Amino acid sequence: MAAAQQRKVLITGGAGFIGVNAARRYLDEGWQVTVWDNLSRIGGKRNIEWLRGIGAFDFAEIDLRREKAVNAAFEAQRFDLVLHCAGQVAVTSSVTDPRDDLENNILGTFNMLEGTRQFCPGAFFIFASTNKVYGGMEEAHIVERDGRYEYENLPDGVSEEQPLDFHSPYGCSKGAADQYVRDYARIYGLKTTCFRQSCIYGYRQFGVEDQGWVAWFLIAHALGRPITIFGDGKQTRDVLFIDDLVDAYFRAWEHRELVAGQIYNIGGGPRNLLSLRQLIALLEADGGKPVQYSFAPPRPGDQKVFVADIRKAERDFGWQPAHFSEDGIRKLNHWIRANLELFR
Repeated sequence: MAAAQQRKVLITGGAGFIGVNAARRYLDEGWQVTVWDNLSRIGGKRNIEWLRGIGAFDFAEIDLRREKAVNAAFEAQRFDLVLHCAGQVAVTSSVTDPRDDLENNILGTFNMLEGTRQFCPGAFFIFASTNKVYGGMEEAHIVERDGRYEYENLPDGVSEEQPLDFHSPYGCSKGAADQYVRDYARIYGLKTTCFRQSCIYGYRQFGVEDQGWVAWFLIAHALGRPITIFGDGKQTRDVLFIDDLVDAYFRAWEHRELVAGQIYNIGGGPRNLLSLRQLIALLEADGGKPVQYSFAPPRPGDQKVFVADIRKAERDFGWQPAHFSEDGIRKLNHWIRANLELFR
């Protein structure tokens, strides 16, 4: 019997936190992996070096805003799966430099869609979108329970039926890209899906103050650096451990004929709610020393609460998070403390 053909995956932003964890899993599962990244993010080069110790893969330093470079790279190889994780990822950076944010998130995604359409139209295309496409959700009633903010009347969280309301340049750029990805399924018949991801954390996340708050809190605490809380610290998110997100990518691939053309909220869901103050309490309990922190005014575009309703993903491709927030955070905290040289 002939051996099964090796599957080929392209991961954009593959030197970033989510991309490199996904690349490792695909290597472990025997896929042929190609990584594109412009290496602009902190820790990107270290992540690529680390990934080379896991297995062989192809790497190209590509700026997705450059149409000719993207098309030339697509012409050289065909893929079964395109996992598009690249882009500008911070709300505060988008406010400071909205043009850069637009070009990275909208133009970069458009070039990826066009490259896929022209050179490998049969590929399954997963876009790493964001819950920020729902905006501030001012119409949702928010209450304080047990020292944190929660939705009053959304026990399962925000569903995919929630109207879009881009609130910040980042929300606009990711939201526009999100809709391009969705429409390329409707207009051109590409097998695309959008994962509106919510607060991912995990290994090899070189968090900074304006992005990756769970990792940033853990890294700062481990290094004895002070933490600034923007707002009152009662803001709540449904945090999701990186291994669970990568599991969702795999399950979507397995059910790609059903998933194609769909939108999914992918987060920790109601059982993984965590406020900033609760994270500080977890750190102090796990590390045995107080956290140094102070307060500052809220940042533009910050939601008081976001909790994803993840039931559609469970119905369509059988996915649920396997990690509770306390367990995942302890795993990440211990990994950071065992690898502090990476963060100094």
